Amino acid sequence: MHTLAEVRRGHYLDSIVLMQLQVSLGALEGVVDAGAAMATEHNLAVLADGNLLAISPEEQGDLGPDDLVLTVRAVDREAAERALAEVDRLLEEARGGQGTGGGYRPKTLATALEQRPDAQWVSISTPGRFAERVAREALEADRHVFLYSDNVSIEHERKLKLLARERGLLMLGPDCGTTILGGVGLGFSNRCERGAIGLVGASGTGIQAISSRLETFGLGISHALGTGGRDLNAEVGGEAMIACIGALGRDEATEVIALISKPPAAGVLPSVVDALRSTGKPAVIYFQGLSRTVSEDGNLHYASSLEEAAVLAAALLADPAKIALPPQMDETAAPSDDGKEQPRNALRGFFSGGTLALEALHYLRLDLPSLVTNLDEPVSLEQIRTPGASHLIVDVGADELTEGRLHPMIDPDLRVRMMERALDDAHTGLLLFDLVLGDGAAMDPAASVAEVCARAREMAVPTVCLLVATVGDPQDAEQQIARLREVGVSVFVSTESCFGEVSTTLRRRSIKIPVVREDALKEEPKVINVGLETFAAALASQDADVLHVEWRPPAGGDEQLIAILDAMRPGSRESSSEERR
Repeated sequence: MHTLAEVRRGHYLDSIVLMQLQVSLGALEGVVDAGAAMATEHNLAVLADGNLLAISPEEQGDLGPDDLVLTVRAVDREAAERALAEVDRLLEEARGGQGTGGGYRPKTLATALEQRPDAQWVSISTPGRFAERVAREALEADRHVFLYSDNVSIEHERKLKLLARERGLLMLGPDCGTTILGGVGLGFSNRCERGAIGLVGASGTGIQAISSRLETFGLGISHALGTGGRDLNAEVGGEAMIACIGALGRDEATEVIALISKPPAAGVLPSVVDALRSTGKPAVIYFQGLSRTVSEDGNLHYASSLEEAAVLAAALLADPAKIALPPQMDETAAPSDDGKEQPRNALRGFFSGGTLALEALHYLRLDLPSLVTNLDEPVSLEQIRTPGASHLIVDVGADELTEGRLHPMIDPDLRVRMMERALDDAHTGLLLFDLVLGDGAAMDPAASVAEVCARAREMAVPTVCLLVATVGDPQDAEQQIARLREVGVSVFVSTESCFGEVSTTLRRRSIKIPVVREDALKEEPKVINVGLETFAAALASQDADVLHVEWRPPAGGDEQLIAILDAMRPGSRESSSEERR
């Protein structure tokens, strides 16, 4: 094998082009693996982890985030050189296949606004270090902003949202993954039917989980507004959340509001609740992990899980009988084992959505006494790679893991590598992951995990998938389910069913169950009774076959003599040792 790298200084490419280039390089004859990434510290670490960083430490130290690193591992040096010589051709193909239409493309936002003065929204997904500048320009031009980009400072977020409030605009994000406006999805979104339930959340995958679940009840949504994961922090103060609640409250198409988020900061919580109460519309609130003292308060209804939030929202809008309809996508039970002790019993959970990862953690907390996770604070790649006997739940879409690379819902490569490494760990007893379909996501995510899941089946390691999807999604949910089932994956569309099955499997695999001879229970007992004669009498009164022993303490109860007699007894450890000597 030979690994060869090429560096192109100041050659910035967006993440989609990088992913397409990496896939194309990897498919060339003689190439075993390939990488194409901007030279951020994190991306260099990922390339090194995959044994793809054929660059000296001195050269690495001189690289910056606008430098392009191309690397291939091939069967020999000639194959590696041929692959790198194809880069320009492959780049041209990648840029020509992005599907955004032909014609003139403006180079600046200002030019685009001149070309489309009727556009109300600006969608921004540039690298985080440039995103604040573009968002501020859009707000100053009186446009609403959908800011997908992450790695924007919280100070800039606060300033952008205050500017939006002054101008009566919605400023969604940064790190806003999902928004649906009148049936049109921005970022990651499932294709949902139009309806009367309005969603607002600091969680993109949480919004997707509830909106897709509502479809299984035959219900649709009016709008789904994401605020960004930090909006309810004390520094930001819930600016976007409160503005979105107000907008849904005034929206005639919205009859019920459902809110999904991590718990707000203590000083922000009352303002959010008061904003919902002031709309006068029935509203469901689900703050993940926040204990509740009441289930209902006027027009407010509190949920304790994503599943309950969807059920409550449906019940507030429709005939409660409708929510009992079976899901349109069948769920399958995880394969059972033979009940014997399993040496592999640690959970490895890899999620593309932080909300779904947190939902799993809350549900499974009692089953995970020892845990490595990046849900509370960032952890190193080394901690993720080597959790040992501890359980592992990773949000692969966390900021520190997506800097300079695509979100795992678009590019599954990092997550697949994590899953492959997990199977090399002798402690791994179950793989848990999510697949989130919809616009913006990879077109065949099941194919990306099929090989590693097939390997898990060969190793008798169960694999469980939480699928977030609607029947209208471009990936074809039924085909995705079929592909997963082919390689032994158990697929669920309900969070409670999914995590409940995982809990059962973990407990079953962790319990040591000895094999007991069948005669213990199959026949009426024949008993020898040693000790209390009344027990023998009780057995005899039940017509049981019993023999009572007239037992007395050996050696008159003398402990030293008893010890000597025990040592002399055939089969005892002491006598066996003596015989060996």
